[in-house]
Amino acid sequence: MAMVSMLISLPTLTTPNSSRVNRYWQAPKRSSAMALASANTEIATTGVKFAEGEEKLPKVVLTSAGGSEADIYLFGGCITSWKVPNGRDLLFVRPDAVFNKKKPISGGVPHCFPQFGPGAIQQHGFARNLDWSVIDSENVQGDPAITLELKDGEYSRSMWDFSFQALYKVTLQTKSLSTVLVIKNTDSKPFSFSTALHTYFHASAQGASVKGLKGCKTLNKDPDPKNPLEGTEERDGVTFPGFVDCVYLEAPNELHLDNGLGDIISIKNTNWTDAVLWNPYLTMEACYKDFVCVENAKIGNVQLEPGHTWTATQHLSIN
Repeated sequence: MAMVSMLISLPTLTTPNSSRVNRYWQAPKRSSAMALASANTEIATTGVKFAEGEEKLPKVVLTSAGGSEADIYLFGGCITSWKVPNGRDLLFVRPDAVFNKKKPISGGVPHCFPQFGPGAIQQHGFARNLDWSVIDSENVQGDPAITLELKDGEYSRSMWDFSFQALYKVTLQTKSLSTVLVIKNTDSKPFSFSTALHTYFHASAQGASVKGLKGCKTLNKDPDPKNPLEGTEERDGVTFPGFVDCVYLEAPNELHLDNGLGDIISIKNTNWTDAVLWNPYLTMEACYKDFVCVENAKIGNVQLEPGHTWTATQHLSIN
């Protein structure tokens, strides 16, 4: 498969002439869940507030002037909810999800970093198992945004001995949810990584379809995940009739998901070169009918030199 490394300068994750604040509560690394001093602590940025989530885990709630809302848990830097103005939540959290820090939050938009899938370290890496910190917030014409940060520590270095900084900016608009992920090598030696946003969409799995993948090279992990079958996607609309676990290499930068519930979701990206479709079918009988995963991914390793950065964006929107 094509392995393309992108080395670009760290972008400015701020916007001029915006309302912003720089005083933040920082989650203690690998600690037990703790409540905020106030269940709904307001901060100076309009449309951005801290709150207690499930099991009293801290989260940030974004509310746009147009009536949309998003929840982002600091544990895992995980977006768990994206409600559009009609109240429909377009993301899905599995009923077996736990919020006790003993395992990643199962649903929403979890991070896979610095490894996608199985490999030398834990499944999908450690970024979804650590507390991220809020380092910035802003509001531009009613559109709130926060920037989260994750750095290396004792836990990450126990399995991946490199110094890094990850910045994750989340911006909510009336009908869209955008993210910018920046990985910076702050070490004195190069490192490589793979990554993905493992996005769970609320859907009728039997009625859902994804357009835009026709002609892509595929690595189909059904029936043997350890020996994926190479092929080419020939369908205009890829459906989820049963178990689906397929990687699409060099995917286009825009896909369209019909979630089977009346919503068409545009999934645009930059620098997420690959895509993954997943539905566990009967291996997750309690909920497989209610979601599909359409994931932006970087399957091939990114080689990052000291001081260099890698940046990828995702833009989810509805009409």
